[in-house]
Amino acid sequence: MATTAVIRRGPPEQKVREKLHSAAARVFARKGYATATVREIVEMAGVTKPALYYYFGSKEGVYKAILETGFRDFETRANAVEKMKGRASIRLRRLCREVFALMQRHLDVVRLMHSFYYGPPQGAPFFDFDRALFRFHDMVGKIVRQGVRSGEFRGNPEAMTLAVLGACNECIDLELVHPEMAVDGAGFGRVIDVVLRGMERKDGR
Repeated sequence: MATTAVIRRGPPEQKVREKLHSAAARVFARKGYATATVREIVEMAGVTKPALYYYFGSKEGVYKAILETGFRDFETRANAVEKMKGRASIRLRRLCREVFALMQRHLDVVRLMHSFYYGPPQGAPFFDFDRALFRFHDMVGKIVRQGVRSGEFRGNPEAMTLAVLGACNECIDLELVHPEMAVDGAGFGRVIDVVLRGMERKDGR
């Protein structure tokens, strides 16, 4: 009786890239750049070393790709908010929600960024972490100032900007260090609503 050969195809290229990307983010976040090895990354991803070298070139290449992907995702959402029209509170709420959702989705990348930004030097290639930090800070400040000029917000723009950023940072930090206390998307929305209500101009003054 004739037999039919079964051809087993490997995962699509994009799937392999995603597996390596995700595994590298977890390994770097847990061990740091210097002590993480290509072997650990590919074992976690379930692929071979040549696959990592083919798609990313090196450990440095996958590290940079992780951070650049995170920054591009943030830029995409930031640009969408910049194109929005309407009240400052609506745009500010949208921006904060987008950033929080992005951080939740890429928590290993956030942990990696924190470890390099606030921790000791790890011998990692240079990456301009301030790009995202200042971009978010500047966008929040810009929307707050627009709200003050339009009469929607009252108070000191710098203080209000820091209040919004502080609420975002606290909720993200809880995700990182105390997940049992973390809020979900709806809970984060309530936190931002409290801050924005305190900023609103009342009684026409």
